[in-house]
Amino acid sequence: MRQSCRRKCLVDARGQRRMGRLIQADRRATLTEITTCYKRGMQQSICEATTRTTLKRMGYNSRRPHRVLLISTTNRKKRLQFAPAHQNWTVEDWKNVAWSDESRFLLRHSDGRVRIWHKQNENMDPSCLVTTVQAGGGGVMVYGMFSWHTLGPLVPIVHGLNATAYLSIVSDHVHPFMTTMYPSSDGYFQQDNAPCHKARIISNWFLEHDNEFTVLKWPPQSPDLNPIEHLWDVVERELRALDVHPTNLHQLQDAVLSIWANISKECFQHLVESKPRRIKAVLKAKGGQTQY
Repeated sequence: MRQSCRRKCLVDARGQRRMGRLIQADRRATLTEITTCYKRGMQQSICEATTRTTLKRMGYNSRRPHRVLLISTTNRKKRLQFAPAHQNWTVEDWKNVAWSDESRFLLRHSDGRVRIWHKQNENMDPSCLVTTVQAGGGGVMVYGMFSWHTLGPLVPIVHGLNATAYLSIVSDHVHPFMTTMYPSSDGYFQQDNAPCHKARIISNWFLEHDNEFTVLKWPPQSPDLNPIEHLWDVVERELRALDVHPTNLHQLQDAVLSIWANISKECFQHLVESKPRRIKAVLKAKGGQTQY
């Protein structure tokens, strides 16, 4: 049999462990920095190509970092109070929760992932430019809610959301949804800790209707625990995938409402069914960021 004539690897197992320690010490180090640090104190010199090959063999790849919310120490503790209190809730329990949130969709969005090919003197050629509009060209803000059973209303917010406007949404949309979905008064209504949600007139309204449903006590800085955040991602992706993109705010609002109305039942039910795993993830992260 013909023997292999492959070159001997310049970085042995000991060198790979050293390179792994360099990565662990500084995840943001460039290929040049890793190569330079590796060569210090080593008898054998390597080039950046060898470093790249070695890292790939070790399973490392250069990727954009996953963006997560910075959670304060105080809010970590509050998340750790919420998670143990609900770790024994089953999917059947979470079916009794109605999830809510506000979101804003821009008419134009900047996508930093776009790449183009151009020569050195073509950087300002019209075909090599991506146009932007200040403040995204405007956008539409909506309030939405849903439960495991069905999608709730998606309410356009025209003049911003203050306590008075939110009270109107709660009385005109949240109340009918909760009493219809949970006629036995066993439903929970989830809302985050936005200032307008915590206003006195809102708290008083919920106290007057506490015999009809319960407001779920929600930990701050916890979008990863709210499955409706993923529905906003669905709407955003569908907007970007449209063959004909909206050119004005009226068309954008119609598109958002249409996409919301056509979200599949399997989609939002799957999100609610992920709640036990989300709670476990918060406990495992000790109140810190999770993958959700």
